[in-house]
Amino acid sequence: MDSRYLTAPARVATPLLAVLSVACESTTGPVEPPVEPPDPVPTLVAACEAGRAMTFPCDGVDLVGRLPARDLWPGKPVASLNDIWGWTDPQTGVEYALVGRLDGLSIVDLSSPVEPRVVAYLATPLGSSAWRDMKVYADHVYVVADNITGHGMQVLDLTRLRDLTEFTELQADARYREVSAVHNLAINEETGFAYAVGSNSGGNTCGSGLHMIDLSNPKNPTFAGCHAAEGTGYRGTGYTHDIQCVVYRGPDAEHAGREICIGSNETAIVVSDVTDKANPVTLSIATYADHDYIHQGWLSEDHRYFYQNDENDERNNRVPRTRLLVWDLADLDDPVLVKEHLGPSEAIDHNLYVHDGLIYHSNYAFGVRILDISDPANPVEAGYFDTVPDHNDQNFAGSWSTYPYFESGIFVATSWDEGLFVLRLQQ
Repeated sequence: MDSRYLTAPARVATPLLAVLSVACESTTGPVEPPVEPPDPVPTLVAACEAGRAMTFPCDGVDLVGRLPARDLWPGKPVASLNDIWGWTDPQTGVEYALVGRLDGLSIVDLSSPVEPRVVAYLATPLGSSAWRDMKVYADHVYVVADNITGHGMQVLDLTRLRDLTEFTELQADARYREVSAVHNLAINEETGFAYAVGSNSGGNTCGSGLHMIDLSNPKNPTFAGCHAAEGTGYRGTGYTHDIQCVVYRGPDAEHAGREICIGSNETAIVVSDVTDKANPVTLSIATYADHDYIHQGWLSEDHRYFYQNDENDERNNRVPRTRLLVWDLADLDDPVLVKEHLGPSEAIDHNLYVHDGLIYHSNYAFGVRILDISDPANPVEAGYFDTVPDHNDQNFAGSWSTYPYFESGIFVATSWDEGLFVLRLQQ
């Protein structure tokens, strides 16, 4: 990292705080020797100032650190990135970015966010894929990939990272083989169940809907059941492209405490009760006239609203600018589309996540958009960071996804060819 972009070193309370209050007292007695301050820690690579952080267009989002795509598997050919997730070691407090590549999973140590460091790599067991997804449960990461027949679901115990002293290519601890190629994976950490969706090319595809997996023994996942909402998806089999599953704590008292999944099924959103894995129930199916590809979404933290993206509606001229759809789920049996929010560019939108009243929304060639949902039904543009400064068009390039759940306050984003970005909202 070019040192001229580092801010002046400061005494810090945490790696992301640059202020340390020092109290001084007069005394007539012996003066105690001063306590040695912690080592100076640079806190920023490039602040967003006058619309730029280094060469990257931005508004309200600072660049903390970056790893180019070529550095995410040292010594191997450069490969494009895809999805991302995160893990915090409960014993050491170290935060890690789990970065998908065409050829496997890079694991990046963020203990010094200005200098993210690749510490391990988990190679794909077969072939390569533009679609790789990973989620975490009980200190294990579970990895799936689409378009690779026989890939299954890899299982890696992340506590093994504590023993590493140098970059290491790891082997999976286990592989779940009752699925083959899988487009996406969700895990409800509260219940310990995983949901493989968009399955194909072998195994129990469950109609490409929900293949439910019990993770109560993290290294020995077991099949728990299937669920697909027939008539949804472009093939009508219940194909689910992405999904979120929660223990429901929203306003619909009828379903309080049930395990509820919201699926994005290409042609519709599908609300399901999967509490009983042997008898899952579709509660509702909702769509809108000018949908193109209902891709992914995330619930508000109070489980009232569902924020959904439609990949391709911009590219296929169904809307003039990036569209975010807001569903009111006050009644899970009757979702109501209450808002279509149009963004500032024409970029294709991709994955979004909700955290602390904000939406972190990857928009391919426009980068990461931040939307304030203090008024939940009316999102407001609150900032952005463009990972692809040289173009802002309707291409499948740029920011794929973000992970905003680190306690330190940083968030991380992948950009196809540009690499891993460590970012921070300005206060």
